[in-house]
Amino acid sequence: MTFVITAGGLDLSVGSMAAFLAGIAIIAMNHFVPILGVNWGTILLGMGVAILGGIIAGTINGLLVTKAGIEPFIVTLGTMGIFRSLITWLADGGTLSLDYALRTLYRPVYFGGIGWITWPIIVFALVAIIGEWTMRQSRFGRHVEAIGSNDRVARYSAIDVNRVKLLTYVLLGLLVGIATVLYVPRLGSASGGTGVLWELEAIAAVIIGGTALKGGQGRVWGTVIGVLILSLIDNILNLADLVSPYLNGAIQGVIIVLAVVLQREKQTADER
Repeated sequence: MTFVITAGGLDLSVGSMAAFLAGIAIIAMNHFVPILGVNWGTILLGMGVAILGGIIAGTINGLLVTKAGIEPFIVTLGTMGIFRSLITWLADGGTLSLDYALRTLYRPVYFGGIGWITWPIIVFALVAIIGEWTMRQSRFGRHVEAIGSNDRVARYSAIDVNRVKLLTYVLLGLLVGIATVLYVPRLGSASGGTGVLWELEAIAAVIIGGTALKGGQGRVWGTVIGVLILSLIDNILNLADLVSPYLNGAIQGVIIVLAVVLQREKQTADER
């Protein structure tokens, strides 16, 4: 999401996409259990379905933005509804559950790890390190910031703007697929309610971390800090019982608005 927003884009579909990917991964694994048995081969096949599905979904979003020339907000708002409807349809309005024996075998992917550090934390750290290096040191990262700063100037500078923008959405789809692979063993199920407001959390973390919503400036480490701040606020509110947990989405929305207001005030002050 940091790369997408830095390039001047936006993706509102990631929560629905994650729910859909979780659903098709579970369906694929349940389908192949009688054929392949309860083993890691079946689980790896489900992982592949989720990751490949994420890449395809991200590519579709990217092509609609770059080739069709549709605004990112409209594209991802539409695909958000499509993915959410598809998972609800696949689950027939209920819940898709992973085979119990397979779920037991799969659980260490979420709950296991190295010592007290679980695999999701390890993967998160690796992705953050690679993302920060890519943003700061690679040509792709420099092109992403250049496009977000000024699309037209980037084109005059011989940057393939459409290709770079497309790759940011493909990258986001890939990472949603990886996140889904790590999430499925947590509950072993997926439904129409899976991933609700995840896109809000992702965007809030990016904005809080200092990435400009209008694009041009991205900070992956800032996004990591944004994630930690959101988690801390969420835990404090829940433990202190100050606000109903049902209002967490409202609080995140307020945080996004305040962060954007502060960004604009800072920009205005700099211009003065």
